[in-house]
Amino acid sequence: MPNVVVVGAQWGDEGKGKIVDLLTEHAQVVVRFQGGNNAGHTLVVGGQKTVLHLIPSGVLHAGKTCVIGNGCVIDPTVLMKEIDALRARGYLSDSAQLMISEHAHVICPWHKHLDALREKARGGGAIGTTGRGIGPAYEDKVARRGIRMRDLLDGDRLRRRVKDRLTDALEEISRLARQAKMDEPLLDIEAIVSEYLVLGSRLKEFVGEASLFLSEHVRKGTRILFEGAQGTLLDVDHGTYPYVTSSNTVAGNAAVGSGLGPTAIDKVLGITKAYTTRVGGGPFPTELTDATGDRLRKVGDEFGATTGRPRRCGWLDTVVLRYASRVNGLWGLALTKMDILSGLETLKVCTAYELDGQRVTELPGDIEEFSRVQPIYEELPGWEQTLAGARTIDDLPAAAQRYIRRIEEIVGIPVVCVSVGAERGETILLQNPFRS
Repeated sequence: MPNVVVVGAQWGDEGKGKIVDLLTEHAQVVVRFQGGNNAGHTLVVGGQKTVLHLIPSGVLHAGKTCVIGNGCVIDPTVLMKEIDALRARGYLSDSAQLMISEHAHVICPWHKHLDALREKARGGGAIGTTGRGIGPAYEDKVARRGIRMRDLLDGDRLRRRVKDRLTDALEEISRLARQAKMDEPLLDIEAIVSEYLVLGSRLKEFVGEASLFLSEHVRKGTRILFEGAQGTLLDVDHGTYPYVTSSNTVAGNAAVGSGLGPTAIDKVLGITKAYTTRVGGGPFPTELTDATGDRLRKVGDEFGATTGRPRRCGWLDTVVLRYASRVNGLWGLALTKMDILSGLETLKVCTAYELDGQRVTELPGDIEEFSRVQPIYEELPGWEQTLAGARTIDDLPAAAQRYIRRIEEIVGIPVVCVSVGAERGETILLQNPFRS
């Protein structure tokens, strides 16, 4: 049976949660393999909106197992609130529906303070982090001084590791607070240990060896769906560095972040909006700062599910999509928010860039060069009709069908799914990645 990775093909916020929720019907296990609660995956089922930050988007389906892999960083307070909220609505009644890797690293209070203070210290050069401690937690992981989920289950070990790390962290926090002319936050070892041991005792029923669990399911032929967070252009290695997140968001990390070998992955599905958005700093060649950009933001409800920040909006950039196809090995594209384009007389698609008087068709690897590119557009006719009732490709207006075909031609891979509304059912699935 095929195992499928879902990744964002732009700068995040592409609608991955909805597509994962849709495809979970055909999978038995759903795995989140990177990132933390800086992600916000929004699902609308039966008119009810659910925003998930850590738990995989398959949790709304009964009889499925959701796994938070070792590649994630976990704020246990946020995770526990998410579990409690889902249980209050009748989900996760069986603890076997969720597994948390014992090797996943934990976001601690000093991580959040460091994140916020460092961002403030950058001033005009701020990256635009969410301030939730994601970067500092990954930093501690790489520096081999991190605290992992298994540590929350052992008081002596947790106290020792918090003490070892907190002393140095407080020195940096104190320096940054003085620099920012802010009050220094109070962080007490025993208070932190006490709080996290309580959280550990509540989360203990979910913590286990996720790699072993998943490998056994691979051996049995279970269909596994891997859910990425953020997007390709936010990958720490392959994104628009330094305006990136702190983890690898590309499909290759699905294996590393879950504890499986790369041969466990069969297909990669890239998710893209029918236009482009970005949150935070960094270059954005097709950004619209006019009435059209404002319209996309308003009609598309382009405000962060995690931060509430307004998203920058622009025309679809197929240079970005071709790059995402290359670094992820995309099998197909899922095109979301097609309905938002209804009512626009003319649509523009960026097919190449102009850089220093030269036409370029590949994403510049240098951030300064990327900041200077100008988009080269192709214009396509828009459509007036609403798409909400469309359930087959033939239900779409001719201009919408042409828009889809042109994206396929430029990017070089098929569009296999089209979303025409926020609800789970408002989706046209042309090819199911779980079928050969």
